[in-house]
Amino acid sequence: MKRTLLTLATAAALLASRPASAQVYGQYTGAECVPLGGHLFGGYLHASRDFFGLLTQLRLSFYPNVDFGFQGGLTRISLRGGDVTTLRVGSDIKFKVVHARQVDLSLGGALSVETGDHLHLLTLGPTAVASRTFGGNSGAGITPYAGVGLLFTNAELETREFTDFSMPFRLGAELRLAPEVRLVAEVQLRASDEINNDIGFTTGVNLPF
Repeated sequence: MKRTLLTLATAAALLASRPASAQVYGQYTGAECVPLGGHLFGGYLHASRDFFGLLTQLRLSFYPNVDFGFQGGLTRISLRGGDVTTLRVGSDIKFKVVHARQVDLSLGGALSVETGDHLHLLTLGPTAVASRTFGGNSGAGITPYAGVGLLFTNAELETREFTDFSMPFRLGAELRLAPEVRLVAEVQLRASDEINNDIGFTTGVNLPF
């Protein structure tokens, strides 16, 4: 019984902070896609009770109202036996399906892998995000957004393998200081998730180019 509880506690810490979106690790942007031929670079700081990490992403678009994202970063997780460093990589796709009365809705899917000492996590699932932009595209403005995912995670922890299902909610906003600089703040609420912290926070910057 003690061994089972310890294993579950370790798993919970190892899976601590998972932002998505159109992304597994976090939403980071609203429903609006990167313009055709455009790019966006982002850098983000993640934190929760047992977790601290840095993540970067590159988004680009080859088709109208469709964009792709690639994420990568390192995390530091506090466990009872000490700290563990993991590597995270992921990718996603996002389709804008609704644009009505200044409200955008996008659907997509995401896939990610996280690996470290005696740890391997494979996560995938569909995502959705809605947002509304206030202010013009050429100046200052703000874009509040809300996202949800249905994520399935296959976890290998030492000699144990198990599967988890979660429904993370992401609430955040992009604050546009200029067309080329956008600050991001996001809170992540993880419903139906037995192995993650209930709440996580993300802050960072998006730089379109």
